[in-house]
Amino acid sequence: MSSTAVGLGVAALLLAVPAVAQEVTIPTRSPRTGAIIFRGGGYKPRIDSEKDLQGTPYKDTFGDASLLLVELELQRFFYQGIGTAGLGLSAGYGEKYANAVLADGGGAAADKAALKVLPLQLNAFYKFDYAAFKWGVPLVPYGKLGLVYSPWWMTKGSSTEVVDGVTAKGGKWGYAGTLGVSFLLDVLEPRFARDFDSDLGVNHSYLFAEYTYAEVNNFGGGGLNLGSRRWMFGLALDY
Repeated sequence: MSSTAVGLGVAALLLAVPAVAQEVTIPTRSPRTGAIIFRGGGYKPRIDSEKDLQGTPYKDTFGDASLLLVELELQRFFYQGIGTAGLGLSAGYGEKYANAVLADGGGAAADKAALKVLPLQLNAFYKFDYAAFKWGVPLVPYGKLGLVYSPWWMTKGSSTEVVDGVTAKGGKWGYAGTLGVSFLLDVLEPRFARDFDSDLGVNHSYLFAEYTYAEVNNFGGGGLNLGSRRWMFGLALDY
């Protein structure tokens, strides 16, 4: 009788072990609803390419160097299936300083001149992450198309510059298209990625590089051209 009880106990234990192992080894993921993105890179506005412009004011003042532009983007996912699609809203800031030039052209002034921009963008995006999640391919290509509004202002010293009685500030509308590729960091440390999700709700993390073609000149209108062709790099977190 005792041997029968022992046998039943061993059988029950063997049946319970797979269920416990399955519960421990199969990770669970929190729902994905969006992403937060940090990026930075060089931004050189196409001011000197404006139509009917005499000379090269940007190059004469700032040289061939680009502004340092940093951006923060929030994305909301509206489709998750064969890839992910949604809308994103980003805000950035860039500035470039140089020695101001005296009005008579006689040399450098004591004050610094600066161009500052605050690009804002609403975009639609799609990223093909199906292969990463289903087949383990860590590269995720993506594309974005968006509407841009970029406030700008120029300063001399601590105040906004005034040129011929006109304050040097304004805003420009335009559009931008972006192509990029992300590397899924989860493949490097899967256990850390699971802990990142369970502790902070971050489903996936990526490093990425992207190229943007932007026309920000009031859709072909005159005045300051804040369009650019630029590479940006950064970190993206799905949550």
